[in-house]
Amino acid sequence: METYSRIDLTEFQSRVDQLRNAITEVVVGQERAVDLILTAILANGHVLVEGVPGVAKTLLTRLISKLIDADFKRIQFTPDLMPSDVLGTNVFNIKTQEFEFHKGPVFAQIILVDEINRAPAKTQAAMFEVMEERQSTIDGVTRRMSPLYTVLATQNPVEQEGTYRLPEAQLDRFMMKVNMGYPSYDEEVRILERHHTNSNFVKLDDVKPVLSVEQLLQMRNYLDNVLVDKSLINYIAQITQQTRLSQAIQLGASPRASICILQGSKAYALLQGRDFVTPDDIKTIVPAVLEHRLIISADAEMQGFTVEKLAQSLLDKIEVPK
Repeated sequence: METYSRIDLTEFQSRVDQLRNAITEVVVGQERAVDLILTAILANGHVLVEGVPGVAKTLLTRLISKLIDADFKRIQFTPDLMPSDVLGTNVFNIKTQEFEFHKGPVFAQIILVDEINRAPAKTQAAMFEVMEERQSTIDGVTRRMSPLYTVLATQNPVEQEGTYRLPEAQLDRFMMKVNMGYPSYDEEVRILERHHTNSNFVKLDDVKPVLSVEQLLQMRNYLDNVLVDKSLINYIAQITQQTRLSQAIQLGASPRASICILQGSKAYALLQGRDFVTPDDIKTIVPAVLEHRLIISADAEMQGFTVEKLAQSLLDKIEVPK
């Protein structure tokens, strides 16, 4: 039997607890969304957050960015946004008689892109190219992004006027798609009570970072030492293979999706305080990794299936490793 060194996760868990506690002081509920976003950041992946207006998408993503003491920029995507507004541009300096490059917001370490489907295709393409390559070439000069470079993008699924649908190839650049739903009755009561009394109500401006960039990058290094049994590797491969064989799915998951499930499961296990992956970790991660990648057939859509339901039915069919 293969042996491996156990990881001491005491300090790691302390930092994760600090992050979670700081988030709950500002945002009520949304525990699943918080866990998935933290998982993606830890696994060095970009996140697409989707939800109706007013469920704290921007608040949550801004809060997480603020809790990490990193260079942060927010880009509001609009129909008139140009690629140079995102990437930056060369400006002629009269004093030096030379062109100087003025960096755009995309060069920050953590970037919040609000309503990413509102910008035209040309601007979207420029953004996604940087997300994939983690570098930008402007006028023949290539500039690399920070090792932390992470994009958190929000999208409103309801309003379609003035939006540009993201192509599947570009959606694939996101490691996960996280859906933020409405709060429960009890959570909504707590939200109202906080706003009414201002008790225990922490404003975003008062939030202090709890994690440095160096600490986060150090936490990412733990991923290499997380144990994944061979049976779980096979389990992940079976899941993605089933998406390609199912008659209800028009476009199945690519090998990139398999890698995202693997890395996401390892990061999620760490967040739960474990140095090994379980089948339940994989089951938790799969819907978020597959939802924006699969295209369901017209017949399945007419029968009321959603990608999330299909992903769950595929998981139910596959035997879980013991």
